[in-house]
Amino acid sequence: MESDDRPAQSPEVDDVRDGRDETRNERADRNWEELLQELRVMQTGTQILTGFLLAVAFTPRFEDLDGFQRDVYVVLVVLAAFATLLALAPVTMHRALFGRRRKPELVRVAARIVKIDLVAIAALTIGVTTLIIDFTVSRTAGLIALVSSLVGVLLLWLVLPRLVRREAERGGADDVA
Repeated sequence: MESDDRPAQSPEVDDVRDGRDETRNERADRNWEELLQELRVMQTGTQILTGFLLAVAFTPRFEDLDGFQRDVYVVLVVLAAFATLLALAPVTMHRALFGRRRKPELVRVAARIVKIDLVAIAALTIGVTTLIIDFTVSRTAGLIALVSSLVGVLLLWLVLPRLVRREAERGGADDVA
């Protein structure tokens, strides 16, 4: 039997998945910082889309929306509000749990919320694109934009990560820049 030349580690050190030599709390701190960066990016995009949607209602051309377009618009406003609340939830949880040594649990729940928010933002982005194309070009063009956007999301969010993982597993992944 081969011996492991690594020094013995304390039970708090967690290096099982990625070879990092960090404690559970250090890992939670690092993951929390990464989640905050993701939330910052998501929040910016959501704010831009929400601002756009809110401004649309106060333009003269808003009256030109047909019934379907108005229904889509209202759904998108609600979805924008939901996405905004989801993005704020991890920060609110952090405030509620601050100083209570619950960061690992916070990170786990916040990561789930971020995944849900990503889906909400994707739906919001696809919906806004569809509404704009539907209104400015035609219903058919709007439906094409809807399908194209859905395909784009599926390719970028599901297919691309699998291809990257597969390449990494084959040993084709060099050090990350």
